[in-house]
Amino acid sequence: MIQTITNSRLNRRQYLAATVVAAGALNSRGLFQDAVFGETPSPEKLKLIVRSATPYNAEPALDQLVSSFITPVNQFYVRSHGSQPEIDPKAYRLTIEGLVERPVTLTLGEIVEKFPRTNVTATLTCAGNRRTEFYAEKKVPGVPWESGAIGNAEWSGVRLADVLKSCGLKPEAKHIWFEGLDQIKVQDGNTAFGGSIPISQLSHPSSKTAPPLLADKMNGQPLLTEHGFPIRTVVPGLIGARSVKWLGKITVSDQTSPNHYLARTYKIVTENTPEMVAKAEPIYEYLTNSAICQITAGKAKGDFEIRGYALAGGSPDNRLKAVSIKCDQWTDWKDVEFVSPLRDFCWVLWSTKVSLPANATSIQVRATDTSGYTQPVRTPWNAHGYQYNGWHTIQLPKT
Repeated sequence: MIQTITNSRLNRRQYLAATVVAAGALNSRGLFQDAVFGETPSPEKLKLIVRSATPYNAEPALDQLVSSFITPVNQFYVRSHGSQPEIDPKAYRLTIEGLVERPVTLTLGEIVEKFPRTNVTATLTCAGNRRTEFYAEKKVPGVPWESGAIGNAEWSGVRLADVLKSCGLKPEAKHIWFEGLDQIKVQDGNTAFGGSIPISQLSHPSSKTAPPLLADKMNGQPLLTEHGFPIRTVVPGLIGARSVKWLGKITVSDQTSPNHYLARTYKIVTENTPEMVAKAEPIYEYLTNSAICQITAGKAKGDFEIRGYALAGGSPDNRLKAVSIKCDQWTDWKDVEFVSPLRDFCWVLWSTKVSLPANATSIQVRATDTSGYTQPVRTPWNAHGYQYNGWHTIQLPKT
């Protein structure tokens, strides 16, 4: 099923108005591309494969996903746990409280004007990406993602560390809680989507080039509602669930967040029992992963061009070392060529041309990172269907 994502045009215009007011007498046409003021893009440019309509979750077709190192907004996966809130930017407020010397409530204008702007290119991926590959053993609940719940974008905003520094962190601070403005029905009532990150995430060496952000722009344009308008967190290296959309509150604490989506979900467990869930640690970093996204037959029989993506695990200073493919008739793996930049916390797009035996029926890909980790043949089943990163296998087209 294909469904069009509707551009949240009203929110974008409201956002522009609010930004101009905050900045003073600025020429808005000089600040933003004309496309921001244009009509809603045509439906054929905004199509994603809908995995659930309510709440709205969708991913791009894989052959479109690897067309660009920077994923266009209209091809970026959308993950929602509940209804997407419509937020008036003039009324928007971000509260910062907890273990800080100076609790504050900030307007949108204060956030975007008070602190230096920073751009960070980083990949976001859902912890449930490739979930349907667990189904071969036993089906699991959750959005039935294939391999498209991933994207690489240029995020723009202010450093989370700068905002928290202005509030004065207390010595006992260890965790930063995020809470969105959405409302979600869970078993024991309603909750906002939220979670937390260790405060050490702000100070590791890679944070100098890829710091956690309070982002208000994606690929140079104001966030769409689907992607967290007006402010979201972006935490490079961590699963998408830690980059909370529609951010409404930050709490600094000496404990991890009690929010449902950190305390009870986004954990690797073999049984979804209260006892096992309580003992399990929350997922933070994503794992090294790769996928085949496009196979094109060449002019000669058995010739193919194969393209895909790969992502090194999210630990600091970790990068991809090699990506390799193997067909079912080969004994050895063949390294592919990287065709995009190699950057911290970003995927790599790869491509290769091969000549395959006539009796070849499938091809696989695996990645190895600089820590020495290589993707396993398959990922052990877990009850939530998270972090699948076994060898990605595709059946070859008949020629």
